[in-house]
Amino acid sequence: VRPLGAVPAIRPRKMPRPTAVMAYFRRIQDGYHEQISINCGSAKIKNSLREPSAILTLQAKTNGSGDIKAVVNAISTLVEEATFEAAVEGIVFKGMDPSHVALIDISWPASAFATYVCDSETKFGVRVDELSKLVKRALKTDDIGLQITGDNQLQLTIGSNKRYKVRLIEGSASETPLPKIGFDAKVVLTPSSLDTILGDVQVVSEYLTISAGGGRVEFSGKGDSGEAAIGMSEEDDDIVQVSAEQDSQGTYSLEYLIPVVKAVGGASEHITCEFSSAKPLRVGFTIANMGHIHFYLAPRVEN
Repeated sequence: VRPLGAVPAIRPRKMPRPTAVMAYFRRIQDGYHEQISINCGSAKIKNSLREPSAILTLQAKTNGSGDIKAVVNAISTLVEEATFEAAVEGIVFKGMDPSHVALIDISWPASAFATYVCDSETKFGVRVDELSKLVKRALKTDDIGLQITGDNQLQLTIGSNKRYKVRLIEGSASETPLPKIGFDAKVVLTPSSLDTILGDVQVVSEYLTISAGGGRVEFSGKGDSGEAAIGMSEEDDDIVQVSAEQDSQGTYSLEYLIPVVKAVGGASEHITCEFSSAKPLRVGFTIANMGHIHFYLAPRVEN
């Protein structure tokens, strides 16, 4: 993995292009590789703020900085380089961690932006830590402008007086397909409650077991030092919904769950956990105006 540096200064000399991000996806359950090619185009958009020779392929402006911070924070928990796909409908991202245990699926619709223009499909790659450092400079109320230009740069305008430029990296040529699974159980709860539960279980275990049935849900874990169990139902203030078509139980790694809940939970109204016995967990973050941020995590399978 290439070490990640600070945002490079714009100099006349050419910069080396980094290698592409991982261009394949191993299905969590079936254990095989699948590649899907995707054709990309570019939209020619005129911008009076730039030189006539610079062709824009995307021009957008956020409502505040909350949405983009949530997106970047979520991605940063899994990958170091990210390839986004922009189209007239909005921006999407799908990426998997190097060990093929966790996957993030993000849909950021055009309707979530104050302004959004992208006439045809285009892909762009960025180093996640560089993008993260830039969006952290924004206040909660700062709108952030995004422009992708024909000279292979991403321009961010923060508020009314900050402008940054970063070079894009080569994007992935393949799409990451989502696992095709159904879910028997669903638990909707507040972000603060789930964050507390994960911390309570982590005291004794590296894994979280979720069991749902009969209108109740139990979060538990056990390790060499002991056991922990937290039982809840819809009667609890922090629980919005508990439903199960059949009794279901799954065990998942806290090493992956805790970072993403901490990274995105603060921007979420509710968190939805969906799972089936011995199947992947899907954690959905409900964020106003966002399409969705879904986090998939493979189950721990006992030998």
